[in-house]
Parts: sequence; C-alpha cells; structure tokens
Amino acid sequence: MSNLERGVDFPVRHSEFNIHSVCNGGLENPPSVKEIVQDVEKERGAVPTSRDRHLDEGKRGIREWKICSFSNSIIKNKVGREHQIPSKDIASVGLFPVVDQGQEFIAGYCDDESKVIDFDLPLIIFGDHTRCFKFVDFPFILGADGTKVLVPNKKIYDPKFFFFALLALELPSRGYNRHFKLLKEKSLPLPSLSEQKKIAHILSTVQRAIEAQERIIQITTELKKALMHKLFTEGLRNEPQKQTEIGLVPESWEVCKVGDVAKIQSGGTPSRDIPENWNGGTIPWVKTGEINYCEIIDTEEKITQTGLSNSAARLFPSGTLLMAMYGQGITRGKVGFLGIDAATNQACASIIPNNKDYILSIYLYYYFEYHYENLRLLGHGANQRNMNAALIRGFPLAYPKPEEQKSIGKILGSLDNKHKTCKQKQIQLQGLFRTLLHELMTAKIRVNKINMPC
Repeated sequence: MSNLERGVDFPVRHSEFNIHSVCNGGLENPPSVKEIVQDVEKERGAVPTSRDRHLDEGKRGIREWKICSFSNSIIKNKVGREHQIPSKDIASVGLFPVVDQGQEFIAGYCDDESKVIDFDLPLIIFGDHTRCFKFVDFPFILGADGTKVLVPNKKIYDPKFFFFALLALELPSRGYNRHFKLLKEKSLPLPSLSEQKKIAHILSTVQRAIEAQERIIQITTELKKALMHKLFTEGLRNEPQKQTEIGLVPESWEVCKVGDVAKIQSGGTPSRDIPENWNGGTIPWVKTGEINYCEIIDTEEKITQTGLSNSAARLFPSGTLLMAMYGQGITRGKVGFLGIDAATNQACASIIPNNKDYILSIYLYYYFEYHYENLRLLGHGANQRNMNAALIRGFPLAYPKPEEQKSIGKILGSLDNKHKTCKQKQIQLQGLFRTLLHELMTAKIRVNKINMPC
C-alpha cells in the first residue's frame, strides 16, 4: 500500500536580484519571503547576465566599499565576571534568560538580577569554542564558559549588519580549542551606514521567516506528542478506559502481544570479504541509522543478488514497517517504512501484520512511535543492551477496530505532513539566506541606490 493510500506523506530520507521588490515596503511594511524568493528566481531565470559580467560587478562593488579590521570594528565592553554565571547554576526556568556559547540561543534562566546585562545593547556573543554568533538585543545574563562579548562601533557599523558580516566570515574549526584569535585576524566589509541598514533589513526579513517556520515546527511537534497520548489512551469514541499492562486504553480495544498479530524478521550482512557480495550491487540494503521515522527510498549501501543469496539478508517489499533493534544513542526503537523493495542488516526488524486488513501497518507505526521509550527499555537488561525479535514479539499491543486504526493514522499523518512542509520551507529559506548573505556581503548584489525608510 502506498503512502498516499495510507493518507500519510512521510518525510523522505534521501545572481541577479530585484532589490526594489524587497525594499519598497520599507521597514514598517517588510515584503513577504515569498516575494523575495519569486524575485530571486525571476531575475536569475530571465536576465541573460554572463558570469564574467556578474563577477566584474561584484569586484567593482567591493572596491567601492572600505575594509575595516576586526579590532577597529568593536569598542571595549563593560561586561565583567560579575555578569557571568557558571553552567551548573543555569536553571530551566527563571526570570532572566542566560546566553552562552552553545547551539541553543537560550541556554536556560537565572533569577539573580545583579548579573543582568541591560546596557550597551544590542551585543553580539561569540562562542570561543563553538564559533557561534548570537545577536542579543534584550536584557540577559552571560554564560561563563568560552563566551566573548562584542560591542560594534556604532559610529561606523549598524549592529545588525555587523552581526551578519560576522556570520559571513569563514572561521576554520580547531575542535574545542579557542577561535577568538582567528577572529581577531579578520577584516570586515564597511559600506555606508545607509547601505548597511538596507542589507541588514533584507537578511533580517528572511531570518524572521526561518524563525517563524521553526516556531510552527515546534508547535506541531508538541501538538503531536499530546495528541498521541490522548489517542492511544482514550481513542476516538469517548468510551470508558481499562487498565492494562501497557497502561490505560479504551475499554473496547483488544490487547495482545505484537507477535500474536505480526511476523517479526531480521536481515543479515553479506560477508565483506567477498567482493562479489557488494561490488556493483543494486539491491538497497538498510542499516539502523537509516530508520528515522521516515520513508526509506534509497540506502547508503547496496548488495548484489549473490550477497542476498549467500547470507541471512532477505528482501522485504515496499511498505514494510522496520524497527531499529540496535544503534548508538537514540537510534534503537525507532521505526520507518520502506518506500522500495530492500534488504536489511541483522539490526533491523521487519514487522508485517498477519492480516493487513485487521492490523494496519500505519497504526503500528504510530503506536511504536508513541511507545518509543518503553521499547527502548526492552534493551536495558544487565546482559541485554540491544533489542531482538523475541523481545519485540513479546511487546504488548493495544489496538481498536480497523476503521479507528485508520482514523488515528490519518490524524497523526496530517500533523506529520504539516511538519514536513514547514521543514522543507525552512530548508529552502536557509538556502536563500546563505546565498543572500554571501552575495550581499561580497557586493554582488547592491542596494545602495534604493530608497528605503530606515
């Protein structure tokens, strides 16, 4: 059965620029990102500009700009140790946000008002170990480990442009060593303040759209988690509940073991010492890392018919539900669907209902996703760090009539589709941001002649 038949679109594993259309609304009425994307695509496709001409224009634009050393682009800040907090004192809730060098914008919270930085805003925080830049325009407390506070010289730099200029720098990774020394050796472009503000406005418009998609993704994820709990404990019929070994479930639901209603099989790995098992292989071969709540339509490795015939590997049809039995970190216990005929290694379990009209694979998919943590407990014994087919067969299963199974799959599938759509938009916007960041900061796109209220 195809994904469309199941009603679920699973996530799949596998410059010229018209500035007028971006800026003519002004800062009070910024254009939509859709308009920005349309103009990028329109201009790139419609204007027959040669690459050489494009590069010449970029070089001419750069020559018109001044260059400023990093040391001359900042001024001394007034932030001291009294404003810093060690990581052990960061709480999950509190009055004031804590900004550190980590990937998350907000590391946590603290209630100590004496440590609050509410002066010289906005500031840029640089992660000396992580190379992260953060633009902070609200009162905050500083994380103590590896953070550098940068105050742009506002006589020559618009703070938001300065932040974006820093993002455009290439700072090679030195692992967990410090990187501020590398930053101090850099120079930054220095266009006029007017052009800086226009560049910052364009990049901020796209950045806000990326953040909006991230908020939708977070809300959708939280909603799905709450909805799964309600659906798998209360069902859709507002009926009384009963207590079972898997917890509360609707009174009319059947309870059994997974092995009572489905066939569980694992695959195998052809010998890597025999080249004929792998060289020129065309049969997709799934590993646990590729099972990640998605539809698998391609695999990193492929085996030959010889490898399939001379090993424990077996070919499973498209639509088969797979579960990762082994795996580092969070891999173990995850599920996914095959979107192609494929073989698997021995760490993957295939779960095929005995009666596909009575037990729906789409229902099992979401049931196992809901019980992810319980499944992982199966592999936590003293002598058993991984799951196996026998443990999956013995896992309790609560299920309603097929029509209700189908409805549950459709409801949760609609949220997955929403999540996928927003993620795709976010990825497209991130690509657009990277392109604009490069081309604006290298003067390949010029905005200096555009009238835009600031």
